[in-house]
Amino acid sequence: IERIPKEYIRPEEERPSIGDIFAEEKMDGGPQVPTVDLKGINSEDLEVREKCREELRKAAVDWGVMHLVNHGIPEELTGRVKAAGEGFFGQPIEEKEKYANDQAAGNVQGYGSKLANNASGQLEWEDYFFHCVFPEDKTDLSIWPKTPSDYIAATREYAKQLRALTTTVLAVLSQGLGLEEERLEKEVGGMEELLLQMKINYYPKCPQPELALGVEAHTDVSALTFILHNMVPGLQLFYEGKWVTAKCVPNSIIMHVGDTVEILSNGKYKSILHRGVVNREKVRVSWAVFCEPPKEKIILQPLPETVSEADPPRFPPRTFAQHIKHKLFRQTDQEGADTPKPDE
Repeated sequence: IERIPKEYIRPEEERPSIGDIFAEEKMDGGPQVPTVDLKGINSEDLEVREKCREELRKAAVDWGVMHLVNHGIPEELTGRVKAAGEGFFGQPIEEKEKYANDQAAGNVQGYGSKLANNASGQLEWEDYFFHCVFPEDKTDLSIWPKTPSDYIAATREYAKQLRALTTTVLAVLSQGLGLEEERLEKEVGGMEELLLQMKINYYPKCPQPELALGVEAHTDVSALTFILHNMVPGLQLFYEGKWVTAKCVPNSIIMHVGDTVEILSNGKYKSILHRGVVNREKVRVSWAVFCEPPKEKIILQPLPETVSEADPPRFPPRTFAQHIKHKLFRQTDQEGADTPKPDE
């Protein structure tokens, strides 16, 4: 097709900010998303370890998003995950439709293309595959793709290793708030209750990329989000009043601080507004894993240790489910538009 259907065209006031993603990724001036090298995160050398942890905390305070390198997950494994996801999306539409979700019936896991309740009422230029990947006892393998044959094995192993990385990151962020290492992890549900939900985003080539978005501006509701991608640029962050394009860093995992950790830290750590931009030359694929607390079991509110007379609580107490509802239905324009994830 040469023109995109009108339901994909962004509102006029939004369009001037949508540029050429390849040109923007090459630009060296201006702010850049920080890269944090995790090699020393558990070093026996106290100085090395503390320097690494401080870099991670600083990025979480300043930006709320970062490229993680030397994260400990083998390149061979991330390569398998990517090959499996691309293999699924490379199949004929009839094969993918066998895994179609049914949002009307409350069945959000599986293959889909239309996200419910997005803020603008416009469609987003993407297909996705969404499912819970950890803990294993909460996953439903019957809806995981059978083709490619490595999909289940690669994704399960990746989820397990990502869960260990989640513990490491939460421990460092916990320390940064003056809390014991285990505290934040406990507050988001611990090993039993923290859910890892994977959403593979498939952004086809777009004939009029200056008019559309892959994913509209939102903050993640999760505690943390980890993202792999196929080295095609597309992620933009709203930093200091401008859209900043994230560079493609080889063998990195992008990590976002989500609303959940922002709330628990009383705003010390940022949940940054971000969006996905599309292009006419290359398909972009990303693998986002949202680490989410249980919907009802935990009250999300600033931890008592983060609150003082000088810094009163910035967020009212809500369950995770209530927080999602609040974002969907009560958000003012000033807060920035939000795109619900399919699990919302």
